[in-house]
Amino acid sequence: MKRGEIWWALMKEPQGSEPGFRRPVIIVSSNDFNQSLIQTVTVIIVTSNLRLAGAPGNFKLAKKPSKLSRDSVANVSQVVTLDKSFLTECVSQLDAKHINLLNIGLKLALSL
Repeated sequence: MKRGEIWWALMKEPQGSEPGFRRPVIIVSSNDFNQSLIQTVTVIIVTSNLRLAGAPGNFKLAKKPSKLSRDSVANVSQVVTLDKSFLTECVSQLDAKHINLLNIGLKLALSL
């Protein structure tokens, strides 16, 4: 598991506005943590709700280059820590342009 990879995650049934069920996520935790004995990984949620692309910091992921089943949006406001066992399949790796958008979005969302 590496920072910037898109994975399928099996999450619990959602409560309120939290994400749930099977959905894509992008790993945002550092590779040092991801490759350590720590059994959790920090991710942001990917959604097919394209209206969220206009929210501050969010960015679009096109279907073809991302290898997702449809055009999607990386939602930087939904940062979640999951047990690594919840991540079931690596889909793809963000390119340099999208890593930059991820960094900008996280800085905005987390006031870094």
